[in-house]
Amino acid sequence: MFNKILVANRGEIALRVIRAAREMGVGTVAVHSTADSDAMHVRMADESVCVGPPSSMQSYLSIPAIIAACEITGAEAIHPGYGFLSENAGFVQVVQDHGLTFIGPTAEHIRVMGDKITAKDTMKKLGVPCVPGSAGGVATLEEAKALGAEMGYPVIIKATAGGGGKGMKVAQTAAEMERAFQTARAEGKSNFGNDEVYIEKYLTTPRHIEIQVFGDGKGRAVHLGERDCSLQRRHQKVFEEAPGPAISAEERARIGKVCADAMGDINYIGAGTIEFLYENGEFYFIEMNTRLQVEHPVTEAIFGVDLVREQIRVAAGMDMSFHQEDLKINGHSIEVRINAEKLPNFSPCPGRITQYHAPGGLGVRMDSALYDGYSIPPYYDSLIGKLIVHGRDRPEALARLNRALGELIVDGVDTTVPLFHALLEEPDVQAGNYNIHWLEHWLETNLGNT
Repeated sequence: MFNKILVANRGEIALRVIRAAREMGVGTVAVHSTADSDAMHVRMADESVCVGPPSSMQSYLSIPAIIAACEITGAEAIHPGYGFLSENAGFVQVVQDHGLTFIGPTAEHIRVMGDKITAKDTMKKLGVPCVPGSAGGVATLEEAKALGAEMGYPVIIKATAGGGGKGMKVAQTAAEMERAFQTARAEGKSNFGNDEVYIEKYLTTPRHIEIQVFGDGKGRAVHLGERDCSLQRRHQKVFEEAPGPAISAEERARIGKVCADAMGDINYIGAGTIEFLYENGEFYFIEMNTRLQVEHPVTEAIFGVDLVREQIRVAAGMDMSFHQEDLKINGHSIEVRINAEKLPNFSPCPGRITQYHAPGGLGVRMDSALYDGYSIPPYYDSLIGKLIVHGRDRPEALARLNRALGELIVDGVDTTVPLFHALLEEPDVQAGNYNIHWLEHWLETNLGNT
């Protein structure tokens, strides 16, 4: 086991890793920008190193600074959390070249799954069902129009290197293809430095279902069920739950086995999430995230496992502490993402926290780096906390979420908490009857802005 690891992240996910490491008796090093000198992850870690100014490009994304922090402190391994450098294959290679351990997948697996076309081709070969679409990149508008006519509209044009909802445009008809094609390419170029796009059939009312997988890098992999992440705004998840209210035990076992077998076949190591669109009883692969997900706590809640602890274990060369037959679902869990944003426009709302009180009680978990007097910096993502609840069944989890939201106090800034109070009043949400377009339509009707 490692003596000391460096956490190359900030906020609630950095705290999450530090807590798991502390329980394992592993020392921790926090890195921070000058804007985060007073951040909670800096206070909680055993050691801390300033890696640059507020700009993430000059701090949290500075590979030389992160490596130097390891050398200064004697950290043997790096946990990347999510975001920032977590899916940067070049970073993983540099980590290994310096004799350090990356707590996550191999550079090759990150590289393969980071390119949407290569990922889809790889998954097809591994027997994972995929959305009908182009065999590779689509270079010209003429080729795009031909594919649209062949597959039938609507279709979605996606940047090959895209993510986070950027570089994705829908063409409902042939007349919309030119604008959608050119816009997706332009967004891919500006956001990822790559204007290559591909085209897929656009499913009209799918749910977003993702399968949590975990591998030991030695040919053994398991699945930990699914999460339903269909309530989204601009392709960003806001409400996640496990198990999915629309997935049967038979479907779960079937798609879970396909995913676990695929990961075992490629000797995948660590945590990963295989994301699908689900419609009319069929699963269609869309992408794989080769990292810990923001919404991993709902999976931990229903299976009683610590995914971060497991990541550290397998990275240190140890075996997974569970087998597939050990993983039994217990109850239902829901997570809502609390952002410092002003409704109805969802504009970022950084500022000083004048009062903070986290909810508690049976089955309630609040992952946050907030504290009284903390100033949320304007330089980073607006996510300030995740409220996770667990109940014996979905109705109990919903009731617990409603109660916990009522206890949560975040004064000094606007947050998205009122959104969740409103959503919990909706019959469709109460019944689990929604798809990936439901929230956008609800926002247009109820807030007049998306």
